Order: sequence, then structure tokens, then C-alpha cells
Amino acid sequence: MTPPKVLIADAISQRGIDELSRDGGLEVSIQVKLPPDKLIQIIPEFAALIVRSETKVTGDVLNAGKKLRVVGRAGVGVDNVDVETATRRGVLVLNAPGGNTVSTAEHAFSLLLNVARKIPQADATLRTKKWNRKDFEGVELYNKTLGVIGMGRIGSELSRRAIAFGMRVIAYDPYLSASRARSLQVELVEELDDLLGAADFISLHTPLTNETRHLLNETRLAKTKRGVRIINCARGGLIVENALAAALENRNVAAAALDVFEIEPLPDDSILRAAPNLTLTPHLGASTAEAQESVGIEIAQSIRAALLEGTIRNAVNMPSLDAKTLSIIGPHLRFGEKLGRFLSQVAPRRVDELKINYSGKVNEMDTGPITRAILKGFLQNAGGKDVNEVNAPAFAESLGLKITETRISSAGDYTDLLELSANAEGKTVSVGGAFFGATPRIVSVKSRPVEARPNGVILVLENTDRPGIVGRIGTLLGEHNVNIATMSLSRNQAGGTALTILNLDNAPGEELLEQIRGGEDIRSAQVVRL
Repeated sequence: MTPPKVLIADAISQRGIDELSRDGGLEVSIQVKLPPDKLIQIIPEFAALIVRSETKVTGDVLNAGKKLRVVGRAGVGVDNVDVETATRRGVLVLNAPGGNTVSTAEHAFSLLLNVARKIPQADATLRTKKWNRKDFEGVELYNKTLGVIGMGRIGSELSRRAIAFGMRVIAYDPYLSASRARSLQVELVEELDDLLGAADFISLHTPLTNETRHLLNETRLAKTKRGVRIINCARGGLIVENALAAALENRNVAAAALDVFEIEPLPDDSILRAAPNLTLTPHLGASTAEAQESVGIEIAQSIRAALLEGTIRNAVNMPSLDAKTLSIIGPHLRFGEKLGRFLSQVAPRRVDELKINYSGKVNEMDTGPITRAILKGFLQNAGGKDVNEVNAPAFAESLGLKITETRISSAGDYTDLLELSANAEGKTVSVGGAFFGATPRIVSVKSRPVEARPNGVILVLENTDRPGIVGRIGTLLGEHNVNIATMSLSRNQAGGTALTILNLDNAPGEELLEQIRGGEDIRSAQVVRL
């Protein structure tokens, strides 16, 4: 039997190549720097393709790969891979997320030292035969406060190094549990502004999502302590570059160091090139011999496991399921992800424990993939597109989120029932869902019975149970051209607290939400987008 063929289109470490080639289980071909048309021409004969950041795995490449089963990215991101087309074509996309953690953390710490002691500027001046010691007075890290935005793998590694240097570390991460923060010996802050005003140094380690894009803009930079020093080795786009350049110019930011940029390579006319006290490096976070070797070995092992053993490691898209299994479990996967996304938007941000209860006939199937789909939906605000069904459990663990599953044979009035509850510092928020035939419905919210469609925009209201409140809300929505599609009401007792669930045709704006929340009988108003 002919072994599966693997094409290495970008250079990886020799140990990675050796791992792929060992025991003759795979036939390995190394052809780097291929032009797109040549890659499309030869890809039909290969079962796996390994790339780094140079080669673009486009839809045309994927569609041409008739035998292609796996695409492996020797690195963290998959920006150069058309994941949507790969998923549609049934091609597994893998990456190597753990290989560059230490490398990037060390690079960030190197830049931390550079902005403290002005090392690049001093070196450049000395090379021009000048000896200006007074111009390069720095500051110590000892007894200074480091603010870390994002406490994933790299942020955690940076924090350990900073603590070893005698720094106080404060962290902003809405999804990190208090127990995990204590184990890392960092102080959690509730709001980003609390960090901005207290930190002498700030380092960013968060994914780039709609929520984090331009996280440090002109307004937030103005809230930082005067003389702050800023490092970004995470993602270009987290900082508004023009605003940073202006803050460096007026000395509100004493110094900064950037390894990532909104446009890469950095354009020749970028305003950053002329900004004072700014150290620039060309995306070197993972550029160490050890990291390159590590990601090469990691992706090679994942490719071998997928092709030769049928096991999946570090998948970016959903693992393959056979058609029969998918037809049974598919609706539960989609519904579970929606329930997870719903709960993440109504629960407190810093959740310690997520409980998942399966009741009824759903227990007759393998619920493992459903749990992963729930986690994907629940964690997407925290991890963005980096979170998928395969890595969601590990991502939850890195946040200190405890996952508990229970099973009950009877589902009461339903054939099967899926209930999720999030616990945060003693407060519990829940959502439940069931199928009415083939139709999924949300059947409970915050332990109250309701019936709502798990689609589009949902407005969740808690209010004092008094006559006329629902009418006033409906009038307000109508005045702002927001139409109610369906409505479900529930209350604990007459005159107590009522819960109203409204499926809306379009999302209410902030001005309208403020008007709703301003009502004396309204206890909370939350918008959920599914």
C-alpha cells in the first residue's frame, strides 16, 4: 500500500522533517517557495500540506487538493489558510499553538527591559561615536507595576518572569477565574481602566477579536499613568498606531516596543518609524531556534496522528464525523454551541465553574462532541476565532474554568433536555434548551420557564411584576423601529420579579438600551446575539 504523501511547502526544522519521515509511514516531499499556480498544479497528489506563514492556502488550492485530508500550519495563527473552505471540503486544519509560548514571552520580556533601559537608542548613539550617558537614564523594573492584558499561556509566562524580577503584576482578563489568578500570584482588576491608571509598564497578550480591536485607543492611552511604557507582542490591531505615536510625542507614554503591526511588513511611510522612544522588531516573537524546532516537531506529530492513527490534535476546525453520526448528533452540536453563546452573554464575565446537565434521550449518544461545542460557544468571547471544538477544553483549563457534567435519565416534560449553569463567586446563571420534535427551543433562563427561539437577537429583561411594563417596553422598541418577533413571559410570584424574553428582528442601539434600563421597575436588560 502506498503511504500518504505530505508536501512541505515552507521550511520547518529538520527534526520535524525527520519525525514525519520516520518508519516510512509517510512519503515526504519538500518543495518550498512554490508560486501559487505551481502549488495548485501539484497539490492533487498529496494527502497533507504543511505551511508556515509564507504559503497561502487559498480556496483554489484546497479545491484542487482532491486527496487532501490535512493542512498543518507550523505556528499559532492560520490567517494564511482558508479555514471555511477547508471545513466545507472536509479538510482538517491543524496548528502548533504551544511551540512558541516561551519564545514569545521571552521576547516580550526582552522588550520590557529595552524600554526600561533605552538599550537600542544607546547602542545606536554609541555607533555614531557619541558618548551621551545622561540621555539614557533608565528605570528599574524592581518594585514597579506591570499590567498584563490577557492571561493566556504567554501572558502567564511573562508574569512569572516579571515576578522573579520583583515586579508587582496586575492583570486584566475578564475570563480568568480568581483561583487561577491566585495560583499565578497576580492581582486581578475588574475593569481595564483600573489597570491603565496603576501600571508603570503594560504588556498586551490577548487575541485580536471584535471586542479587543483597537483596545488601546486615544481615549484609553490618555487614561494611562504618565510615563507608562507599553509592549505589544500579541497582535497588530490591538493598539491604534497613530494614537500611540502621538502619546509618545507628548511624553504621556515614555517608551514603547512593538513586535506586531496592523499591516505587515510595516509600510515605509508608517508614522511609527519616526515616533520617539519606540523600539520596533519585525514579528520576532517566535523566531528562536528552539521555537522553530518545537513547532516543526509539534505539527509533524499532529500530521502523523491524523493520517496514520485517525486521532486529532490541535485542530482549528471541527473534527470530521461520519455522515451517519453527524446526522444524529449535528443538531445537538449546533444547539449546544448556541446555548453556550447565550449563557456567556448573560452570565458574569469571570466564571469559576460551568455545569452541563444532560437529561433524557440525549444520553444515548456520545455527548463529548456536544460538550466541546458548548465550550466553543461559551468561550468565543474570551478566545475569539482561536477557540474551537478541539482546543476548547484546554482553553477552559488555562482560564481556571472548571467543567462539570451530570446526567439524568428522565427529562420530565421533554424527550431530552440540555441545561447549562455558570457559577461566579457564589452567583449562578442558567439556561436550558430542548427539542420540540426537530425544532430547538430555549426553555428556561435563570431558572425560569420560558419558550424562545435560539436565533438572532434576544432581549432578556428582569423587572418588577407590575401592570403595563411590557407595554411600555414594546412602545419604546416601536419608537426606535425595533420589531418584536416573539415574546415569552415568566414570573416567580405576583408582584415579584418577572422575566421577559423577546426575540427581536434587529438589535436595539445603546441609546434605546439606556432608556429601557433607566425605567424604575427594570432590574436588568441584556442583549444576546446568536
